Amino acid sequence: KLSLNKQVICSACGGSGSKKKGKAAVCGDCKGSGVRIIVRQMGPMIQQMQTTCSACKGEGTTIGEKDKCGACFANRVTQEKKILEVHVEKGMKHNDKITFNREGDQHPDIKIPGDVVIVLQEKKHDRFERQGQNLGMSKTITLKEALCGFSFPVQHLDGRVLLVKTQPGEIIKPNTTKAIPGEGMPKHRNPFDKGALLIQFTIQMPETLPQATLDILSKVLPSPDRMEQDYDAELAEECYLHDHIPSANQQRQNSRNQYDEDDEDDGPGQRAQCVHQ
Repeated sequence: KLSLNKQVICSACGGSGSKKKGKAAVCGDCKGSGVRIIVRQMGPMIQQMQTTCSACKGEGTTIGEKDKCGACFANRVTQEKKILEVHVEKGMKHNDKITFNREGDQHPDIKIPGDVVIVLQEKKHDRFERQGQNLGMSKTITLKEALCGFSFPVQHLDGRVLLVKTQPGEIIKPNTTKAIPGEGMPKHRNPFDKGALLIQFTIQMPETLPQATLDILSKVLPSPDRMEQDYDAELAEECYLHDHIPSANQQRQNSRNQYDEDDEDDGPGQRAQCVHQ
């Protein structure tokens, strides 16, 4: 429900502004036009300006104090509080509009009032992200779960709990996206047609593994492919991999190279140079 303060035609006077019909008189200041012409002299020039008549507020008629309506005080309209029931249908999207016809402000000089338009704003969810008719979410699993399988519960938007499981023998690769059909968002005006729940998996790799575990894995996992290049074991030098941390000089050089690339993207042109005098 939505509470709305709207302008309506005064029910006491019917929008005339006076207690009795025919009590409105032509405004003496604007002669019934609703506007006044102001003439200003600026040196040898004369300037004319048109402005709304302040005596009748542009209405062209005035009502004496004793004849003014006690409900609207000759304003012809009053304020009314209206409760609108807003029904958000299943499947509606961000920036979709719900229109209430002729529920806008009223005025005696306007035959048909305007509409009240409600624009929907979708609130972000802490777990799901809407992707059209699909729902997306991310899940981090361990290397063991990626190789051996897993199951985990997911509480859906409607309160149901889905138990997500892998197929027997299925291996989840890094950045793989899996789908659960029929668990996405319903289609507008066809709520039984639903999208899919898309789950993108990130694998949390272990930092190190004990040698005993490595020996077991080497026996269970398939053997690696043949090396790309033959080599002489007696002449080859062993070297081990380490984490790469760029030095301060390398970081500055990378920034300088990026700056030069940006200049090249700008196209040919002459650079600004300092002029020594």
